[in-house]
Amino acid sequence: MAADEPPERQLRVMPWWLVLVGLLLAAVLGWLVLGLLLTEADRAVQQDTRATLRIDAIRTGLTVVAGTGGGLALLLAARRQWIAERAQRHQETVAARDQAHRDRVQAHAESVAEAAQRQQDRQSTAAEHDAAERRLTELYTRAVELLGNDSAAVRLGGLHALERLGQDNPSQRSTIVAVLCAYLRMSPPDDEPRETEVRRTAQRVLTRHLREHDETAHWPGVVLDLSGAALVDFDAAGCTLTDATFTGATFTGATSFAGATTTGRLLLRAASFGDLALDGLTAGGEVVLDDARVQGLASFEGADFADGLYCRRSRFAGQTSFRGATFGQPSSFDATRFENDTTFRESVFDGALSMEHSEFGESASFYSARFANMALFRWTVFEGEASFDRARFTDAANFGRARFHRMASFRDTQFSRPPQVEQARAVVDPGHRWPTGTVVRRLDDEWLVLVDE
Repeated sequence: MAADEPPERQLRVMPWWLVLVGLLLAAVLGWLVLGLLLTEADRAVQQDTRATLRIDAIRTGLTVVAGTGGGLALLLAARRQWIAERAQRHQETVAARDQAHRDRVQAHAESVAEAAQRQQDRQSTAAEHDAAERRLTELYTRAVELLGNDSAAVRLGGLHALERLGQDNPSQRSTIVAVLCAYLRMSPPDDEPRETEVRRTAQRVLTRHLREHDETAHWPGVVLDLSGAALVDFDAAGCTLTDATFTGATFTGATSFAGATTTGRLLLRAASFGDLALDGLTAGGEVVLDDARVQGLASFEGADFADGLYCRRSRFAGQTSFRGATFGQPSSFDATRFENDTTFRESVFDGALSMEHSEFGESASFYSARFANMALFRWTVFEGEASFDRARFTDAANFGRARFHRMASFRDTQFSRPPQVEQARAVVDPGHRWPTGTVVRRLDDEWLVLVDE
């Protein structure tokens, strides 16, 4: 029963004696009326008139009795009609309640069936997921076991098994990359001549999936941690690196990050290289080369260091070129030694530059370089020729206590303010071309001293 439906009154059965009472009342009423009318008729004087009145009295009494009985019959008929209508409404109400109950039962049954189906689907999905996870774990474990095998050929198979596992299961790629990086960080065995090929293959597996141009093979968001790793001819040219750490790594042969893009930090701190190429590198984060050692050629031509380059206390043994490189944030080469010819020709330093205590063993060229911020060359040693021809300094330039062991040239160099050269020294050389207004004094037969006025 709905909450807003009024309670239905209980139907009461009319007792049989109530009908007898009604008939008796009708008879009594007719008798009283008949008696009253006969009494009035007996008062008539004439006999004919009295007989007529008595007949009318009897007729009236019977009429009263009949009318009263008819009224009772009408009441009974009305009650029967009311009972019939009420019974009809009751039947309709009961039918409606039964239908609502059946609907509720049906809805509940359907809900239970749907819940059971959902539960079954969840159990089926969970079972499939568990089966897939078990299979994945087995494949992963097997591949790692192969990677730890004593045979180089088996280790190569383990590398390819891990690569295929990562290609088919994106959720496992970070784990697989971590395993490959850990393998490369391990010291190579001394008695395995084919280990170099295994390590080259591991490197290629990593870098193959870091190139965005191959959408099917690209593994986005991969983080490399190759700290202390021993790498051979490492080729990350054209790769996209999220965060890459090579701190203390040993790079043998030619190492290339040419055309690569970094979205995070590229840490090459205390790493050692044979040849190093970062031509066209687009660095979205800091590039750190502090304490690095480069035994061969080093090329950074056209590189874009948006967050600056830190190259402090490093050593470059071969020719080094930063031609056309751009430095967006403050960069530092403090205490770095360039042992061979070095060029920063047409480089752009939008951030401050610090080369304090740096050393150039051979020629150093800053031809047409642009310095948009402070440039510090204090205590810098130029053992070869130093050329700043056509360079432009739009902020302060400080060459205090620098040392020029060969010719220094500032031909057509533009300064927004006079450069500071206090106590800078240069060997006696008629080829020097000092900035306009520079005061040069002879210190002895070998050295000149520059002073600020």
